[in-house]
Amino acid sequence: MEIRFHGHACFEIIGEKGRILIDPFLNGNPAADVGPEHFTHLDGILVSHGHSDHLGDAIELSQKTGAPLICVFELARLCARYGAKTHAMHIGGKHTFNFGTVRLTQALHGSVFEPPGEEESFTYAGLACGFLIQMDGKWIYHAGDTGLFGDMELIGRRHPLAAAMLPIGDNYTMGQEEAVYAATLLRPNYLIPMHYNTFPVIQQDPQEFIELLKRKFPASKGEILAPGQSLII
Repeated sequence: MEIRFHGHACFEIIGEKGRILIDPFLNGNPAADVGPEHFTHLDGILVSHGHSDHLGDAIELSQKTGAPLICVFELARLCARYGAKTHAMHIGGKHTFNFGTVRLTQALHGSVFEPPGEEESFTYAGLACGFLIQMDGKWIYHAGDTGLFGDMELIGRRHPLAAAMLPIGDNYTMGQEEAVYAATLLRPNYLIPMHYNTFPVIQQDPQEFIELLKRKFPASKGEILAPGQSLII
């Protein structure tokens, strides 16, 4: 399995049975290495919540590729109004797709939907979520935008995680110290920091995070991915 970073919280996951994209904030993302035109085939588009830096280009990509936009029920209904193919789910539920299995987890965050071309108009979009994804027999966890929560321990106990992607930007999500503590609960083999340095308010030094992780929980190996870089697991 290949985990390829495209900036902010966007990851492309490539497995033996398919290719998915998570939180495709590409247009308008100063950290993105590619635009939506880069993707001609996708088997699924996972969106953790409706904020524009996560929903991003998901509707356009669903229309172009025919891939289902996989998210909570309320956000799915809103995106379907604008032409997206959707697969609605909710927290705690799982579904097996052609590419693998997806389970939605809680995330401590908010969610609104901004209609295309109407950026000042907000509609409540249900709960934010994270994703447990099983592909090629391996579990990975994309936490979405979230604060630290104790039930991360249950996620780690029930799913042996090959990799976890956790936000470290602080202000809107966990910061470095909370993400390291989350690692002690989740116990992933690899930990990839995300959601930092895209905007001034979430500036962080990822190398400081890696050093903190080494001191506090060396069982997880920290991996900093620049946009366009991949981790093979």
